[in-house]
Amino acid sequence: MDFAYTEEQRMLADSLRRLVQDEWSFAARRERAAAAALDHGAWRQLAELGVLGLTIAAEHGGFGEAPASLLPVHLELGRGLVAEPVIPSAVMSAALIADAADAAIRQRWLPVLASGEAIVALAYQEPGRRYETEPSLCTVRSASDEVLHLSGTKHLVWHGAAAQAWIVSARDIDDEPVLLLVPADAQGVQVLDTPTLDRTRCARIVFDRTPVNADAVLARGQAARDGLATALDWGAAALCAHAAGAMERLLEITIDYLKTRRQFGQPLAAFQVLQHRMADMLVAKEMALSMAYVAAAALSEPDVTQRRRMLASAKLEAARAGRYVAQSAVQLHGGMGMTDELEVGDYFKRLTVLDQLFGDSAEQLAVLQSLD
Repeated sequence: MDFAYTEEQRMLADSLRRLVQDEWSFAARRERAAAAALDHGAWRQLAELGVLGLTIAAEHGGFGEAPASLLPVHLELGRGLVAEPVIPSAVMSAALIADAADAAIRQRWLPVLASGEAIVALAYQEPGRRYETEPSLCTVRSASDEVLHLSGTKHLVWHGAAAQAWIVSARDIDDEPVLLLVPADAQGVQVLDTPTLDRTRCARIVFDRTPVNADAVLARGQAARDGLATALDWGAAALCAHAAGAMERLLEITIDYLKTRRQFGQPLAAFQVLQHRMADMLVAKEMALSMAYVAAAALSEPDVTQRRRMLASAKLEAARAGRYVAQSAVQLHGGMGMTDELEVGDYFKRLTVLDQLFGDSAEQLAVLQSLD
């Protein structure tokens, strides 16, 4: 596996790092979180830099980059704790539409996803069913030859309130899974937007006989299961890179603090026991970064079993390393680490939340056990 960046990837990563440093400072992130709405200016800047169309085919207005290009981009987004819906829309929904939708839907939606004109969120989780991906509580029934009625509830829809459409999983009258592309302005829809621990947003969406055009069906049966699995695979790979980037930046912040803070007439960084802790944190971060490469490589792995094993292992390591680095950073900052005035707490919260997305550690261990 070649871990070296191409020249184009390095240039993009450098440009993105400068943008994130300028536009996603501690104060700017807090201001956006307080607004509780998408910052369209920031979203437009990500689109103009090519982040949103990175892996979308050139024929649909994207750049057609390989899955490995997710790594340098999401490392930088993780370093800046960028909370905009890049992963749910530009990564997961784009991958699902490209993989499962027909030509007309791809032509309609992929260009606007690449340009940032539209955001699409994935609504697949249901209340009380944790990480189960097979729909049960959400159903779709035919109202006529051209209209379907969608009923049920989806929750924890990542950036669901900011989306112009949702990809919703439901079961049909034959008890088969169906994926539908539902406009956010459809009738009979209630959206409850809520903040999460790390100041991102998620939504609970209730459909009450919501009318949906029959041509909005993306996939049925096994094709729907495969399409959803593809979206979750891409999301997990991007998430692993995001976590590694957040750990890298948090480590830099902690090192700077230990070099500056003095005790007993010398900087904290001079104490050997703290040097050992920082070395352990560095090893954990490097392990997470290495597994982020594995996750990116998994997206090109043709063997489904091996791909699931690679992604579950990477997600598991990202969660383990994230917990250790985040908790250690808070401890090394002492009492200040527990306050909301330091950005170390923001990184702690983001790394804590990333463990829960797309299956926590227990879920990943169960996946690995099922593959043995």
